[in-house]
Amino acid sequence: MKKTILFFAAMLFVVVSVSAQMTDEERKFAVKHLSDTQMDMMKVIKDLSDEQLNYKPDAESWSIAECVKHITLSEQNIWAGFVSAGLAQDADPSKRSEVAMSDEQLLGIIESREQKVKTRAPFEPEAKQEPLKDVLKEFKTLRAEHIEFAKKSTDDLRNRYGQLPFGTIDVYQAIIFMSGHTKRHTDQMREVMASAGFPK
Repeated sequence: MKKTILFFAAMLFVVVSVSAQMTDEERKFAVKHLSDTQMDMMKVIKDLSDEQLNYKPDAESWSIAECVKHITLSEQNIWAGFVSAGLAQDADPSKRSEVAMSDEQLLGIIESREQKVKTRAPFEPEAKQEPLKDVLKEFKTLRAEHIEFAKKSTDDLRNRYGQLPFGTIDVYQAIIFMSGHTKRHTDQMREVMASAGFPK
């Protein structure tokens, strides 16, 4: 009888462990979103001159080069502050109800350019003084690592959490938040390119 109970307990543990991993659909979406947003950004900046990369429509706006620096800083800081920090926690399904919104709602907020938000000092472009080519190399390296993680991770990402100003997110959402953030600022680059004074 005792052996039977232990067997079913072990089976239950396996089921819980497997169900806590990313689903095939979640994994596919995260990998594609990370890859697509990188490719889109690289497509936008391809063949731009130094003058175009550094053009600012006005004193309050970022240049395309500054957007790239901000994206790279965010790639590093979001991963460290939300993904790595979340994975250092024990998984806690009891807090699952605290997650503030769905994946779709989260992406809708971060990708939208309607609401402008002042970034914090660690994310300001001035925090990266390296030449743009070195910044781009760093971004590509980081994004490749993050795509590889999304492809292979068996961690419980849904029951580990982080805090944003608008509420709790889980670690999986932190990953797609990061790639959604890339899209947000790639769209900002397009706004710079569409401005009347953009160098031809």
